[in-house]
Amino acid sequence: MNILAWIILGLIAGAIAKAIYPGHQGGGILGTILLGIIGAFVGGSLANLFTTGTLALTSSSLSIVGVIVAVLGAIVAIFLWNLFTRSAA
Repeated sequence: MNILAWIILGLIAGAIAKAIYPGHQGGGILGTILLGIIGAFVGGSLANLFTTGTLALTSSSLSIVGVIVAVLGAIVAIFLWNLFTRSAA
């Protein structure tokens, strides 16, 4: 059941992050889910760092606050992905 919750959280967070972030992001539905799951880990880890002062690999939960943290993490993941893959034209 936990994996299903991660997939649902990834789909929701990835879709919201892609809608908020300017520009075109490809990837389709699987890319959106993967982006959201990565965002949940990035956002959960950053939230853990800011609240406890320690860096640990954690994921956000399937709640309103968890979705917001996952969306913010997915936006950071999109920014980093675009930073590393942009062409030097």
